[in-house]
Amino acid sequence: MIRIRKSNERGKVDLGWLKTHHTFSFSTYYDPDHMGFRTLRVINEDYVQPGRGFDTHGHENMEIISYIFQGRIEHRDSGGNRSTLQAGQVQRMTAGTGVTHSEHNPSPDEVLGFFQVWIEPNEMGLAPGYENITVGDEEKRGRLRLLASPEGGPGVLKIHQDVQLYCAVLPPGGLVAHTLSLARHAWIQLLKGSVTVDGETLHAGDGAAISDTADLQIVAREASELLLMDLS
Repeated sequence: MIRIRKSNERGKVDLGWLKTHHTFSFSTYYDPDHMGFRTLRVINEDYVQPGRGFDTHGHENMEIISYIFQGRIEHRDSGGNRSTLQAGQVQRMTAGTGVTHSEHNPSPDEVLGFFQVWIEPNEMGLAPGYENITVGDEEKRGRLRLLASPEGGPGVLKIHQDVQLYCAVLPPGGLVAHTLSLARHAWIQLLKGSVTVDGETLHAGDGAAISDTADLQIVAREASELLLMDLS
C-alpha cells in the first residue's frame, strides 16, 4: 500500500529569509492527519537566504539528520562542535538530554537548501552527539547509498533507532530496487525529478508512505534524487 503526500499539500512558511515546506506538523503548522510516520516525525525542506539562519535554539530526545543539497551550512552547538558543511554532506545530531545549536548560511550570495529529517530515538536521555559524512556523487548515482543505520560504520552515520536511511541519484530510466523485510515500512522523499514507485508517480517534493509491500521498484522518469527510509 502506498499513500502519497503531495508536495503542494505540505505546510508552507515564507519568512523572507526562510522558505520552508513541512511534510508533517511542525512549529506553527498543524495538520492532525500528518503528524509523522512510524518513528519519523519531521521532514522539512528549507531554503535559507545568504547571511541568514536559525539563531541558537534547543532540542532534546530527537535524532536530527540534515541532508544538504545546495549551498553551505554553518553549524555550532553547545557541545563545542563547529563545522561548515556543503552540498553532498550529511549531518547527524543526537539531541538526547538537551543541546542548543545554531545553523546559518555563511555564503554572501548563494541560497542554502537542505532537508531536515527528525526521528524519535529508541531511548530517552541519550548523551548528545554529532557527526557528519561526505557522500560523493558517484557513490549515490544509480544505487541506494546507505547514509545512516543503527550500526553506523565507515561513511555511515550511527542513528539511535531501527532505521536505515538511503539516498540515490538516478538518470532518466534509472532503476533501484529495495526489499522490505516482514512488518517493515518505508518512506520515500523525492528531492528532484520524477519517479514511479510500483506504478505510482512522484514529483519533486512528493513523499510516499509504504506499508505491506515487500519489493519496491523505483524508476526515474527524468533525472531524479531521492531519500528512502526503511522503518520498523
